[in-house]
Amino acid sequence: MKKRWWKILCVVLLVYVILGALLFEVPRLAILNETIRNLHFHVTMWFGMIILLTVSVVYAIKYLRSNRIDHDHYSVEFANAGVLFGILGITTGAIWANFTWGEPWSGDPKQNSSAIALLIYLAYLVLRNSLEDQQQKARVSAIYNVFAFAALIPLLFILPRMTDSSLHPGNGGNPGFNAYDLDSRLRMIFYPAIIGWTLLGTWLVSLRVRIRKIKTALED
Repeated sequence: MKKRWWKILCVVLLVYVILGALLFEVPRLAILNETIRNLHFHVTMWFGMIILLTVSVVYAIKYLRSNRIDHDHYSVEFANAGVLFGILGITTGAIWANFTWGEPWSGDPKQNSSAIALLIYLAYLVLRNSLEDQQQKARVSAIYNVFAFAALIPLLFILPRMTDSSLHPGNGGNPGFNAYDLDSRLRMIFYPAIIGWTLLGTWLVSLRVRIRKIKTALED
């Protein structure tokens, strides 16, 4: 993480993604029209969130096996970054829904399950802050993290597909984007965006973990 190349790559990718998402030609689809550009922010931020939360739960398991406090630091900071991208993702999704569905929050099953998933992780952060003992805080939150991640997957990928009332692509019987319009023009930005947001989250984690280590050293 001390090498700079991935940080430079992060900046280059995100500059490319922002410019490309706003300026490149996109497919003209009924209802979506120019709002399809939000695909590169809303959807890719959620992909970044899932990746960051996956890394978080891996570090939680590593902490439970080793009791190394640095594993706890990485676990909570990857969770923090994941929650941040989750909030950004749900916000950009509400903006998109306002233009395409007529209102920012329509009670869509995917919206509701995503909100529940975020609330579960926000409760994880509240739980951490309610405990004083460092080892107890790390162990309890690591166990909670595992169960939170186990709830995240069905909430985002399984339950919305079990209903016919969802308006989201790929849910409720609706075709996913890749079935008809995630063509080469979108893919040129979509995949770099996932990498770019994930690297940005990792960058934030590295800074936050460094701050934690400095605070720990000063307290000792």
